[in-house]
Amino acid sequence: MSRPVAAQRVTRFATTVFSEFSALAARHGAVNLGQGFPDFDGPDAIKEAARRAIRDGGNQYAMGAGARELRVAIAEHSARFYGQTVDPDTMVTVTSGATEAILDTLLGLVDPGDEVVAFEPFYDSYDANIAFVGATARFVPLRPPDAGHARWWFDRDEVRAAFGPRTRLLILNTPHNPTGKVFTREELGFLAELCAEFDVKVLSDEVYEHIVFEPARHLRPATLPGLAERTVTVSSGGKTFSLTGWKVGWVIAPPALRDAVQRAHQFVTFATAAPLQAAMAEALRLPDAYFAELASSYAAKRGRLLTGLREAGLTPFAPEGSYFILADITRQGFADDVAFCRHLVSEVGVAAIPPSVFYSPEHRPLGQGLARFAFCKTEAVLDEAVRRLRAGLTPR
Repeated sequence: MSRPVAAQRVTRFATTVFSEFSALAARHGAVNLGQGFPDFDGPDAIKEAARRAIRDGGNQYAMGAGARELRVAIAEHSARFYGQTVDPDTMVTVTSGATEAILDTLLGLVDPGDEVVAFEPFYDSYDANIAFVGATARFVPLRPPDAGHARWWFDRDEVRAAFGPRTRLLILNTPHNPTGKVFTREELGFLAELCAEFDVKVLSDEVYEHIVFEPARHLRPATLPGLAERTVTVSSGGKTFSLTGWKVGWVIAPPALRDAVQRAHQFVTFATAAPLQAAMAEALRLPDAYFAELASSYAAKRGRLLTGLREAGLTPFAPEGSYFILADITRQGFADDVAFCRHLVSEVGVAAIPPSVFYSPEHRPLGQGLARFAFCKTEAVLDEAVRRLRAGLTPR
């Protein structure tokens, strides 16, 4: 008798939707507003710093916890932007991207049979990693703006109902992918009270921390009362410096939590690319003007695509942060978001992502009337996408 080739933990996961629609975009010559990576590079000075590190011999294993110079830069960045005191020697671990940091955190803090609460739509690795560690996900839907809510919101009764005696971890993503929601101080205070009541730790995914649009303001949960001692902050340089292929991420946490994450990290990747760590340390020390210009440039791109989507007959929700826009597609006459996005890429020549894949089966209908568009592209690419959308969709 032959045994199945694949382990059960991976059998329910097919090729990611990002790979699928990027391949479709290439096949049809479509403008790709699907997968969230910039089509432009980050600062030349940072790329030169990586080349210099290679030339200078920084090509062997870095320390498992990360190069100390980068850990110091991460601590300095935390103090500079959030007033957070971070010990680089006991509170920081450098990882191969935020995706590894998320897995390390779950491996280090969550046991089989535990429960993990997360908001949906969710970044797809959350669901996979929860399954990999043998835990159970409890998803709570974010609701779109409506007559009673100016921004994406959650039902507090639904959140409370998701917590229980087996809850071990809450996953937060702020600014949020794909809704663009930035969690408020009041919302974070409510979640802090719940976590204290049920003795739950927090994983705060903040990779879009510097892509926030006024009047919204990113608040680091770990700096708020009731959350500092229980929060693992995850971030990376990919989105902030438009260097997603470098995969340099990090974890910031109180020593006991960081130690648990570090124990997992040492057996997942052990260490992250040494010359890229050296360059990322320089990136985090760029002047304030760089970070202000980053937000300003993305605000202009956001406005450009919001206007184009409206003119094409869609109803976009303006994000408070990140570089994604969710748009209401229900008036376009398609059965669901997958059908719409397939039509969009093959007939209109623009790739978007169907966000129903970022929902649990129970709540999947909430995503079927939406499509996700990425605006981390050059102005010329955004303009061409808008031109095709206007020509290919019928305003309704």
